[in-house]
Amino acid sequence: MVQVLETTPLDFPMSSQLRFLPEGPYPLGPNQLSWVGIQHGATATQGSLNLLDLKTMQNTSLDLPGRPGFAFPCQTPGQFIVGCERSLGLFDTNDQSWQELIGGVDDDVTNTIINDGLVYQDNLIFGTKDLEFATKKAGLYLYRGSDNQLIRLRDDQLCSNGKATVVVDGQLSLIDIDSPTRQIVRYPLDIQAGTLGTREVIIDLTDDPAVPDGMILTPDGTRLIVAMFLPQAATFGETRMYDLASGELLVTWRTPLSSQNTCPALVELDGQLKLVITTAVENMTAEDQAMCSNAGKLFIGDSSLEYAVLDAPVFPR
Repeated sequence: MVQVLETTPLDFPMSSQLRFLPEGPYPLGPNQLSWVGIQHGATATQGSLNLLDLKTMQNTSLDLPGRPGFAFPCQTPGQFIVGCERSLGLFDTNDQSWQELIGGVDDDVTNTIINDGLVYQDNLIFGTKDLEFATKKAGLYLYRGSDNQLIRLRDDQLCSNGKATVVVDGQLSLIDIDSPTRQIVRYPLDIQAGTLGTREVIIDLTDDPAVPDGMILTPDGTRLIVAMFLPQAATFGETRMYDLASGELLVTWRTPLSSQNTCPALVELDGQLKLVITTAVENMTAEDQAMCSNAGKLFIGDSSLEYAVLDAPVFPR
């Protein structure tokens, strides 16, 4: 039987700019969270890195030089590696400086920008999205830390979203979502060779009205938590936990009056493991927003997981 849990909306963010498209929540330690505002409005070409204290609800919003897809903390205090527009770079929250590491992502196609990603050891794995969600031209990339090389793994994505890595019997695999396919898939991944193996569908959601968006792996590596983006107004949205081995749906978290769930994160709050979910206003009409009055807010709920020490990786720079 599927467990259904209700989450609580935080009175945050307050501004329409920050509520438009929040994504990429990431734990920074007890009670601390980062997240990105991908863009500050329907026609905006700029977004932000946000640092949120979940105890005081104080948020620091720092403008970035474009629209970010992800931001992960580095070993250097105050520094984040950010995928922004078509570049990877280092953003320093102390002086708000930007240092490009590599540009020209997807440089052979037009109208794509960097979207979701993950840190694996000294590597980054990330994808891009077609801004019209129409053409299979967006990339899936490995930024290999051993030689600082950018390697394109696929060139046929529409909107590359949630990602996770697992190691089973010594084999590293990438779990990946290209959202419009409504499938969660797995590939054998060879970092040294810079190659993917055969695609395997592990969770098929093609008949679901909602679209799988951001995704994380539970600390024990056995379950996936997937934010579901329902592109229509509804009384609640859903984020779900699936068993990785069987694909069975185990838990559904509901976000009241906010149907477009974008990304999940597990965060330690007061010694408990909580689930934080970002949601979005993007593409909603005025009528949709009137019905979904919590759209764009962050939500928090019980994780249904026994407390485990979080091992959120940082980028070794």
